Amino acid sequence: MHLLVGLGNPGAGHAGNRHNIGFMAVDEIVRRHGFGPWRAKFQGRLSEGRLGGAKALALKPQTYMNNSGQSVGACVRFHGLSTGDVTVFYDDLDLAPGRLRVKTGGGHGGHNGLRSLDAHLDDKDYRRVRLGIGHPGDRDRVTGHVLSDFAKADRDWLAPLLDAVAGHAGLLAAGDASGFMNRIALATRPARDD
Repeated sequence: MHLLVGLGNPGAGHAGNRHNIGFMAVDEIVRRHGFGPWRAKFQGRLSEGRLGGAKALALKPQTYMNNSGQSVGACVRFHGLSTGDVTVFYDDLDLAPGRLRVKTGGGHGGHNGLRSLDAHLDDKDYRRVRLGIGHPGDRDRVTGHVLSDFAKADRDWLAPLLDAVAGHAGLLAAGDASGFMNRIALATRPARDD
């Protein structure tokens, strides 16, 4: 079984925030692959379905970003999962908008959601899907940037990115991170004017 975790903040006021791109990615995977309805469990919203022929869970912690690990840790322990069974989708300031990178393990890079997961999981060897939201250019503007909604112009890259993530999520569940990244890059590259 695979656990897909989207990081974000709960509530309608945060729904369109850049910080919630992890929630958006998991929502699109659940919709695209016909997962069951969301239900309250593990201090989060949980949905069950199948991905790549295997059972999968989708989790959106409702503890706010800084305490996401409480929800994820409880779900992992209840289902007897290892951190290798977990894929986390989250916003990344260091990647340009629309870019995506996948890695396993590593540090939290200052991301409070990952910091919380690291504190509540046995090890840090979970898969991380870094979804680029871009940097505002000034360190003092970071909080306002991540907690503000995506602009209308961002829809040009955001919708295709989320669509591609959902369409190729089965590769992640199968452990093919490089194949996943290649498919996303092909699906989201700008059209050429030949």
